[in-house]
Amino acid sequence: MKKYTLEDLQESIRDKTAFRQIDDYAKLAIAFLNLIPRLKPTRIVSPNTKNYIFFQYGAKYSHRISRPLNTNLFIEDPHKLNKSFERLLNFLNDVRKLERNVLDKKSYRSFLDSQEINKVVYTVQQSIGCITDSFDNPNTARKRVGQLFENLIKLTIQQVGIVCEPRTITIPIPGYEDYEMSYELDLVFSRNKAVIASETKYIHDSEIVGSVKTTSKDRIDKIFLDKYLLTKLLGRNIPVIAIFLHDVQRATKGDSIFGINSTFKSNHFLGYTIALNRLDGVYYVDPRPEMVTNERLKEQIKDFQKFIVTELWELSKR
Repeated sequence: MKKYTLEDLQESIRDKTAFRQIDDYAKLAIAFLNLIPRLKPTRIVSPNTKNYIFFQYGAKYSHRISRPLNTNLFIEDPHKLNKSFERLLNFLNDVRKLERNVLDKKSYRSFLDSQEINKVVYTVQQSIGCITDSFDNPNTARKRVGQLFENLIKLTIQQVGIVCEPRTITIPIPGYEDYEMSYELDLVFSRNKAVIASETKYIHDSEIVGSVKTTSKDRIDKIFLDKYLLTKLLGRNIPVIAIFLHDVQRATKGDSIFGINSTFKSNHFLGYTIALNRLDGVYYVDPRPEMVTNERLKEQIKDFQKFIVTELWELSKR
């Protein structure tokens, strides 16, 4: 097996032609995990949230610090990740054939109980994030990290046999001739290839719009507004869901710069739900604890595994 350098992995991230298949994500993540023992970054445990860690790179990379990693989800052993990814692919192929009836297979009970879907998706995406955190200017790669997460979710949905692609639509503004609004939709998905006709222009009745972001920070209001405007401008309810990776960031806590802060604004989320409209689904790969314990939030927010296994099939009924 080739021993990749961090520069090799950085170049893979920059390559706009890469990551055409879901396997490409696993290969990159496994290469990164194999590289860590040779890089020997400092492994730092967050003092205020013990299940989160950081990697601090050495002098060659100006002692840059990675994003926070949830050790409950992040698989640090490359061999374990490889096996987990193989199980995930087998599972997704069975989901393609059985849809939500896959839950009846006893052989997958321990797989689902272990939250392995969330763990694999989280590990491969956060490996990408950690690689970009080593760049000379990590901010320049922020957009690329988001693009690769969108693509990862698209490929995962496609793997279970759902038609799923990004789409840009241009909607005329009623009452204002020659004025239009352009919308870039992260994902539009349905069970079958929808035929766009005049009565279902832009978005078919069987299609669902998906907004995919690494975090809801500074983005949650736009997703609620998108559903409101699409529904208003197209004159019918447009199903819109949101898929997020996580909602945490590094923060200074006391004397430490390795604290963890939540970027999820629960009051804003509930306020938009009341004032604008309720989203048709909100899913996190790494949900915040309050999303599990708060009765109002857990009515609306589920984990990504729940989306793939059950809710995707409810949303995309024929």
